[in-house]
This record gives sequence, C-alpha cells and structure tokens, in this order.
Amino acid sequence: MPAHPDRLAGKRVLVTGGSRNLGRAIAVACTRAGARVAFTYSMNDDDAASAAAAVKEAGGDPLVFKGSVADAAHVDATVRAVVAAWGGLDVLVNNAGITQILPIALVEEADWDHVMSVNVKGAYLFARAALRPMIKARAGHILNIGAFGEGRVVHSPVHYAASKAALAGFTDALARDVGRYGILVNLVQPGLLATGLGQGSPQARLEEYLEQNPAQRFGTVEEVADVVVWLVSGANTFMTGVRVPVDGGA
Repeated sequence: MPAHPDRLAGKRVLVTGGSRNLGRAIAVACTRAGARVAFTYSMNDDDAASAAAAVKEAGGDPLVFKGSVADAAHVDATVRAVVAAWGGLDVLVNNAGITQILPIALVEEADWDHVMSVNVKGAYLFARAALRPMIKARAGHILNIGAFGEGRVVHSPVHYAASKAALAGFTDALARDVGRYGILVNLVQPGLLATGLGQGSPQARLEEYLEQNPAQRFGTVEEVADVVVWLVSGANTFMTGVRVPVDGGA
C-alpha cells in the first residue's frame, strides 16, 4: 500500500521522534503523500540532519525541533511554532519512544519513570497541545505508535510493555473524549521491524518471533509508514479508537 502521491495534499503533519527508523520513514512517507511535515528529535543532530535531507529529497521543507517529548515547555513551543508557520495542525503522530532490554529485577525506579515519561507522558503532552488547534478547526487526526509486545506473543521488557499498554488505553479514552470535535484517534501496533528498537532484543527472542510469525520475516518501516499515511488521510473518515496491528500476523 504505497503512499498515494496526493493522499495528504495540504495537510500539516507533526511527527515526534522523527529523526530515525520508523519516525523518519513516516515523515518521508507523509511528505511523498503531499503533506507539509515537521518532526521532533531528542539528541542526535546528525540523525536529524539526515532525516531532514530525506524529507527534502521527497519534496518537502521540514520544520525540525530538538527537545524531550516529556518537557511540557518544549512541547507547547513546538506546536505553537508549527501553527504559527502553517496556520494550523491537521495530524499528530506520537512516534517517540524508548525501551530498555532489562529483566524486571534490574529495572530501577528511574528506568521505569524514564520509559513512562517518554512513551506515555510525551504522547499526552503532545496530544494536549495539538488538540487546541484541532478543536478550533473541528477536525484532525492523532495517531499513536504502540507495539505488538503490549499484548502479543513475544516477551517484552515489563516497563516497556506497561508503557505501551497505557498508550493503548490512552488512545481508547482520547478517541471517545474528542470524537465530538471531528478528531480521530487511533493506534498502530507494529510487529518487530528490520530496523529499530526491537532489533536490540536477544537473538533467541528474534528467532522465536520469526518462527511464530506467519509471514516468517520482520516488517519494514516503510510498510508501517504506508499504513500510517492511510490512517491519517481523508480516506479514513470513520475509524477511531482502533488498534491496528501491522505485524505479519504475529
């Protein structure tokens, strides 16, 4: 399902964690579908420059913002800057996320808090900020990037799985809360991908995943990004509060 060249024509899209892996693929796919794209990143300037170059190669002129998604001041300033530049915001993709491959006995309280602050608090802060222009326009899409590990077959670190389960609940509740404003809120649950956080899992777990997966392979960031483009486009007019697995049947 490659991105239709004008599926997001005129849309203003903000992607969190857009400098690498899936976030970068989403930013590029949205650009190719006709959107104006902004993205955030937290640390690596070289990755951000590379992602910006990829968006430009796809035909865009991205707005790029550095900061933590768990920092309310950064979040509010980012959304204000996008709205000031483009006159509004149509799509928010909450992609930023972190994990640690640790057994629960080695998870310190600070580790738990950090994963929760990025994976859950960050999504809340960006959604809260994005809803201001969306409610004013009485239209918009918020798409959260979850994970199959929240409720599927392969073992995941406890604090990561808990954060993604919280994000799924957040999606469900937010969809009900803002539906009356014409805003659709959904969750994409990627399986293990050929690049990204999941590849840090122990080799035995990666092999287990491939054995149990009907597709017998890892997904690609481009496959997930194409689903994201459809979900946040005008083609999706009535799906909200939905969890969409993109995992090869895992």
